[in-house]
Amino acid sequence: MSLNDLLSSLRQLDLGDKLRVMHFLISEIAREEQVELQAGSYPIWSPYNADDAASVLLRALNAKE
Repeated sequence: MSLNDLLSSLRQLDLGDKLRVMHFLISEIAREEQVELQAGSYPIWSPYNADDAASVLLRALNAKE
């Protein structure tokens, strides 16, 4: 089965099956990379309330002028 065939088949799945495929792929990648996934939440970065980052970007933009 080619990648295009696989992607076409995945598009036809319902939401629950797509989520199961995602879980399978994430688990496989973690296993191959020898990363232990733990249940719970993981922190992610967000630009909200990132005033320091905005200040650094503004200084860089001003320095370019």
